[in-house]
Amino acid sequence: MELRPYQQEAKDSIFGEWEKGVSKTLLVLPTGCGKTIVFAKVAEDCVRHGDRVLILAHRGELLEQAADKIATATGLGCATEKAESSCLGSWFRVVVGSVQTMMREKRLGQFPADYFQTIIIDEAHHCISDSYQKVLQHFPDAKVLGVTATPDRGDMRNLGEFFESLAYEYTLPKAIKSGYLSPIKALTLPLKMDLTGVGVQAGDFKSGDLATALDPYLYQIADEMAKYCHDRKTVVFLPLVKTSQKFRDILNSKGFYAAEVNGESPDRAEVLSDFDAGRYNVLCNSMLLTEGWDCPSVDCIVVLRPTKVRSLYSQMVGRGTRLSPGKEHLLLLDFLWHTERHELCHPADLICMDQEVSRKMTENLEEAAGMAVDLEAAENKACEDVVAQREEALAKQLAEMRRRKKKLVDPLQFEMSIQAEDLAGYVPAFGWEMAPASDKQKSALEKLGILPDEIDNAGKAAKLLDRLDKRRMEGLTTPKQIRFLEGRGFQHVGTWKLEAAKNLIDRIAGNGWRVPASIVPQEYIPEG
Repeated sequence: MELRPYQQEAKDSIFGEWEKGVSKTLLVLPTGCGKTIVFAKVAEDCVRHGDRVLILAHRGELLEQAADKIATATGLGCATEKAESSCLGSWFRVVVGSVQTMMREKRLGQFPADYFQTIIIDEAHHCISDSYQKVLQHFPDAKVLGVTATPDRGDMRNLGEFFESLAYEYTLPKAIKSGYLSPIKALTLPLKMDLTGVGVQAGDFKSGDLATALDPYLYQIADEMAKYCHDRKTVVFLPLVKTSQKFRDILNSKGFYAAEVNGESPDRAEVLSDFDAGRYNVLCNSMLLTEGWDCPSVDCIVVLRPTKVRSLYSQMVGRGTRLSPGKEHLLLLDFLWHTERHELCHPADLICMDQEVSRKMTENLEEAAGMAVDLEAAENKACEDVVAQREEALAKQLAEMRRRKKKLVDPLQFEMSIQAEDLAGYVPAFGWEMAPASDKQKSALEKLGILPDEIDNAGKAAKLLDRLDKRRMEGLTTPKQIRFLEGRGFQHVGTWKLEAAKNLIDRIAGNGWRVPASIVPQEYIPEG
C-alpha cells in the first residue's frame, strides 16, 4: 500500500525523532487521514529492523481495526494480548494489546522489561491514565509513538508531560484543501439553549445535567432538523442513552427513519449495517460512536452533547469528514448554547489554532444563524477581522514606540508584519518550551533586531530564531528594515524581499532621509 505524501512525511518524521534520541514522540492526524495506516507502516519498518512491537489500545474494536489494517497494509500477522489470548510463545513480531489486560500484575509480570522494543499507543490522549503508565513503565527502554486526532491545548499540555516531542501534525484545513477530507459547512441554528445549571466533572460537562438541560428542547431541535436534514445521512450525539432513545422516537414522529445504538444494544452490528445501507437516515447514540466506527457516507453531524474538550468534539465531527461518492460537504449543525461560566467547543475550534480568531469566527457564525457557512471561508473572514483589529491596536502601539524611539522591533510588530499567525497564536506544549527564554536566546534575538523583553518562554524564542534564520535564507526583510520602513508608514514590510527594502532605504537615504515625494508609503508596493 503506497502512502499519501503527508503519511510518508509523518513516517519519516517519526523515525527522525527516534534517530535523534527522542524516545517518546507524538503523531497528530485528523480523523479520516489514515493514522492506522501510518503506524502500521511504522510497525513494519520496526519489525524489519528486528523489533518486537506492541500496539496498545483501550477498546477491542480499535485492536481489531489495527490488526486488520496491519494485515492489509503490510501483510504482517498480529498476535493478541487480550482476555484469554496471549502473544507469549507466538512467532508474530507485532502484538495488539488491550491496556486493561496488559496492566494486570500477573499478566505484565510475564514479560521481561526488554520484550518490546517499540510501543505504539492508539488514541494516545488516553495514555496519561494510570493503566497506560503502568504498562509503559514496565518497558522503560522501548521507543514510544503516540497517535491521536487533533488534541486540544489542555490535552497537549498533559501529553507534553510524557511525550518529548511532536514528530508530525497534519491539520484538518490542510486535509480538506488537499482533497483528502470532505469540506465542512457549519450551520448555527437560532435555538438558544440554557446550560447555566450544568455542572462540570473531570474537566467536562456532567452528562446527567446535560440531559436534564437538553430535554425541554428536543422537539424544537427535531423541528429544526426537519428543515435541513431530511435528505441527509445524519449522526446525532447525545449525553445519555435514555435521551438518545427519546430523541430517536421524536425524530420518527417527525417523519425521519431514525435508529439508536448504545453499548447494551444486542443488535448493534445489524443497526449500523442497516444505517450504512440507507435503511435509516438518522443514527442517535450516546457517545458510543466517537472512536473506531467509520461510515464515509455520513454527511450531517448534530452535536447535542456540548463539550469543553476539543479532542472529543473533533472525534464527533470526524464521523462525517471522510470522502464518499456524491458527497459534496459535511453539514455540521451548531447551537446557541448559553453558558455563563464555561467555554465550550464550536465549529471554529476544529480549524482555528488562534483563540482570538476562534472567538471571532464563532461570533460571525452566530450572527449568520440559519445560513450554512463554509468553515474555511468563515476562518478567512475571522482572520481578516482579527488582523484588522490587531493592526488598529498595533498602530496605537507603534505610535507609542515611535515616541519612545525604540531601536528594536517588538515581536508583535514583527509577527504582524510577516503575517505569521502561527507565531501570534503560539502556545507552548512541552516542558522545555514553557521555560523562560534563555540569556543566549535573548542576546541572539536582540542582535537580529527583535526586542526580547516581551517573549516569556523558550519555545516562542526558538520559533522566532528559526523563522529569522529561514527568512535570511529566503532573502526576506530583516527586523531592522521592517522597523525603519514601517516607522515611515510603509505596510507589511515583512512580506518584502530584502533587496527591495534595501533599494528603497537607499533612495530615502539619498533624499536626505526623507521619503521621496513621488512615493505614498501606505500605497507603496515593491517591485518583484
